[in-house]
Amino acid sequence: MKAAVYYGKHNLVVEDVPVRELKDNEVLIQVKYCGVCGTDVHIFNGDGGSFEVTPPLIPGHEFSGIVKKIGANVNRIKVGDRVSGDPNDMCGECYFCKNAMQHFCIDNIGVGTTVDGGFAEYVIMHEKQLYTFSDDLSFIEAAMAEPVSCCLHGIDLCHIKSGDTVLVIGGGPIGMIMLQLAKNEGATKLILSEPVEEKRELALKLGATKVIDPINEDVQAVLDEYTPNVNVVIECVGNIHTQEDAVKFAGKGATVMFFGLASPEDSFPLKPDDVFKKELHITSSFINPYTYERAIQVLESKTLRLEDLITNIVPLDDIADVFTKPEYRRAGKVMIKIAD
Repeated sequence: MKAAVYYGKHNLVVEDVPVRELKDNEVLIQVKYCGVCGTDVHIFNGDGGSFEVTPPLIPGHEFSGIVKKIGANVNRIKVGDRVSGDPNDMCGECYFCKNAMQHFCIDNIGVGTTVDGGFAEYVIMHEKQLYTFSDDLSFIEAAMAEPVSCCLHGIDLCHIKSGDTVLVIGGGPIGMIMLQLAKNEGATKLILSEPVEEKRELALKLGATKVIDPINEDVQAVLDEYTPNVNVVIECVGNIHTQEDAVKFAGKGATVMFFGLASPEDSFPLKPDDVFKKELHITSSFINPYTYERAIQVLESKTLRLEDLITNIVPLDDIADVFTKPEYRRAGKVMIKIAD
């Protein structure tokens, strides 16, 4: 099969590789689309992702496709099924798995991070990781199930109440998903801080009630005029400056969600007095425990507008361009098209 193989920092090569034999509990999937995630960019730049990456590896963990072959002990999934896969395979035996914290599993296998993933014509997964979807959902939409599942976990931890004011920092695909999920949770004032004008305009179409240009506007002044209190701040950039801003712009009693993935070496100063006087709840969101089936259901319900977030569809042969040309990352969600 053709696959994009990561050999180390800034070294991603499309080449032919063998398809290994299935184990009894595994499924062979012909990949249709695989999305490019910020984690993939971190891996390409040598920073690693949520888990330690050991080259050579085929990255890619946001995909959909058709089942082509099943192992001897596979019962639930059938050949021909349209599927999307949760890339995280937990051991089920460690302390964390047995105490409702499976995403902290000490022996987690990550498709696209610790084992070969979806930037290939075929990917192999355990049956338990797969979720079917109907003909009403396109393959390109279903490839968004993984990021939506991660966003659902983050939104759950924000504890948004009806009538809340929510500030989202960063108008990339994740920020736009978070904006829509916050609206669905009942937030009535939805604010996006984003320097790119086109993204601010899109946010208004997706439900934002106020957009702010953080480069040319005084964000705090706009917030003070618009709302008496920011109840939730969701940082979706993964930059130490915007993370510091998230704490700064949070209102009294607010929840600050660090969702964006920063470099492991990054840090910024935090004044405990600011946290104390505003009684802040500072939290983060790590991968997608117990949310993948919900993500499929949300996608099937058509309550999220995702087609507007996908700005580029790139063939597998040209995947290296996505990581080396910054215009791709500035635009929005990039999908790698593997098969028709």
